[in-house]
Amino acid sequence: MSNIQLVDQGASVFKKSKIKIDWIMFSAAVLISFLGLFTMNSFTGSDINFVKQSIWLVVSILVFFGATFLDYRFLKKTKVVMVIFAISFSLLITLFLIGKVSKGAQSWFDFGAFSFQPSDPIKIALIVLLAKYFSRRHVEIANIRHIFVSGFYTLIIFIPVLFQPDFGSALIIFLIWFGMILVSGISKKHLLVVFILGAVAFTGLWVGVLKDYQKKRIVNFLHPLADIRGAGYNAYQSTIAIGSGQVLGKGIGYGTQSKLKFLPEYKTDFIFSAYAEEWGLVGVFLLFSLFGILIWRIVRISYFGATNFEILFGLGISILLVSHFLVNVGCA
Repeated sequence: MSNIQLVDQGASVFKKSKIKIDWIMFSAAVLISFLGLFTMNSFTGSDINFVKQSIWLVVSILVFFGATFLDYRFLKKTKVVMVIFAISFSLLITLFLIGKVSKGAQSWFDFGAFSFQPSDPIKIALIVLLAKYFSRRHVEIANIRHIFVSGFYTLIIFIPVLFQPDFGSALIIFLIWFGMILVSGISKKHLLVVFILGAVAFTGLWVGVLKDYQKKRIVNFLHPLADIRGAGYNAYQSTIAIGSGQVLGKGIGYGTQSKLKFLPEYKTDFIFSAYAEEWGLVGVFLLFSLFGILIWRIVRISYFGATNFEILFGLGISILLVSHFLVNVGCA
């Protein structure tokens, strides 16, 4: 064995063992979590959700540091990707058999001490699958059939999630596919096909799949003040909460819309509205800035990926975060 080969192998081993953490990205993610915890704890002062989320935050940080020792190149193996995707699909189907029904949706596995929503890790599994698919076909990505094939893979998990029914998660899954299509290098002339497919799919969902309350949510999103006493009540109260925060906010623990429970689901769906009421425009700017830093660092890191898979996977994660951000803030 030559000296050059020995040096190369030694460098490779050193590179694998060296832990590189983007502390800017890590700090932004932790600060976002802390802002959410502070707001959640201000509702009652001893909220069980605050305790649970605090525990999960600690667990997540420990998992994060543990995950830095893994060599993620195994995700590029076709067999591994297909196994992950098959397990994800199996979990979705199992939900319909033993899943917990909460507020009309069968989206959770209830294990007593904690609950598990499969649609969250499945979004990561879809990103891995699409990153693998597009990275192997970057040379021939201009072929329109890759839109349909990738769309078919996405549809396999999109339909079970939609029929739980979990329209929010289904929308995120669609946005992941759409975003990955855009960053994969698709021909511009085929973008029109993507938009047409989206319009046709939405029309089909509207006519034959979406329930009345889901249609009302979409209408309220486009015109939130059309029915403030009925279907638009939540959006109207959310608007009041955000506006009443003004520049500096009412202060942590002094949000009247959430304290007096005018704002529905203020601990979950409308947590941003509750946050904006207490922290004001300054707090909203801080939150948006932290999200911007987090997404910017992920995109920046992805562009330094060794292969197309790493690049597309990183961009897919950023698309996931942007999608959740837009949906949650947009619904407020």
